Amino acid sequence: MTKTYTIGEAVGALMRDGMPVRFKAYDGSSAGPPDAEIELDLLTQRGLSYIMTAPGDLGLARAYVSGDLDINGVHPGDPYPLMTLLQNHTKFRRPAPAELVAIVRGLGIANLKPPPPPPQEHLPRWRRAVEGVRHSLQRDADVIHHHYDVSNTFYEYVLGPSMTYTCALYPTDDATLEEAQTAKYDLVARKLDLRPGQRLLDLGCGWGGMVRHAAREYGVRAIGVTLSREQASWAQQAIKEERLDHLAEVRFMDYRRVEETGFDAISSIGLTEHIGVKNYPSYFGFIEDHLKPQGRLLNHCITRHDNRPTDTGAFIDRYVFPDGELIGSGTIVTAVQDAGLEVQHTENIRVHYAKTLAAWCQNLVDNWDACVAEVGEGTARVWGLYMAGSRLAFERNEIQLHHVLATKTDATGASGYPLRHTF
Repeated sequence: MTKTYTIGEAVGALMRDGMPVRFKAYDGSSAGPPDAEIELDLLTQRGLSYIMTAPGDLGLARAYVSGDLDINGVHPGDPYPLMTLLQNHTKFRRPAPAELVAIVRGLGIANLKPPPPPPQEHLPRWRRAVEGVRHSLQRDADVIHHHYDVSNTFYEYVLGPSMTYTCALYPTDDATLEEAQTAKYDLVARKLDLRPGQRLLDLGCGWGGMVRHAAREYGVRAIGVTLSREQASWAQQAIKEERLDHLAEVRFMDYRRVEETGFDAISSIGLTEHIGVKNYPSYFGFIEDHLKPQGRLLNHCITRHDNRPTDTGAFIDRYVFPDGELIGSGTIVTAVQDAGLEVQHTENIRVHYAKTLAAWCQNLVDNWDACVAEVGEGTARVWGLYMAGSRLAFERNEIQLHHVLATKTDATGASGYPLRHTF
């Protein structure tokens, strides 16, 4: 007689490495340790359809973001404890054909029809490819809008007063997030050897943190560019409030539209992840072309621990960084060198990003009700899931964060770089 599976039995049978948490379903069935501190509650048939039609992290994310799957035992603003338990348990094993038929019959063949995805989900890559050339001006603008134009108020809650959405640099283990973000900007400034009267171009400037720091602390004339209209508006207002508008400017524009050249320094803090590896030659070629002889580049970028092309994963691609692409620091160094720049120094600050993400998650927890009121619970859940998962990836050395410092060394070999580093 063919076995009939309940939802709990099916989930327990399909989990390749076992069920480390308690799972309960709307049909009354369950799986996993009864005394587990963390519990997943599948509330609806739609949630089951999400999981059945996209096995793995995407289906679970769809059910969770839509409210069809609840988590008990962790705060949705920081589900890090759950992520540590599930880090090796989101893959389903491949059952034998007869077992698969029995499971599908038990769960309901009708559930194999995919429900519409949650509104927070971006189009799959193949659809984006049909509707626009990857990394074209318009498509890059669209995906940046998807991620960064959520709400400036929401980002103020999560990022804190610095409004800095890139890895901080912790001078001590107990430094605050704000102290660490200031330390990051100052390290970049010192690596670029900024001095009063120089000209800085900050690519992908976000809310203008680097632009304002360079102008305020170093007397530099700084231009920042961003594809996010909301970022540019916020940054320009902050510049005016700090009375830095005689030195600093943030533009809503694609970096490829920048016409000025001859910059003393160019900083790229968190933009390289968005441009695509195939576009590295043109990107670093643009930078080389816009630097003056002996000018400096500081490239700050999330990287992989190796240089093998690897997909970002369905959840990150659909919900967080559409068209995002990561590669190892060796590939970046090669591209910088091939563009004609001389690499002077590289540095990995991976562990600092794990601490940064932990601080952002804590901000989300502390401001959860306000964040939900601002962007909705589904979007707030996406951010908790994404930041906690990213923290775990940095901790496990699956991804890293590299600085690459380079100079536009002239034809005579003069780089303007000192005998030893001064930062």
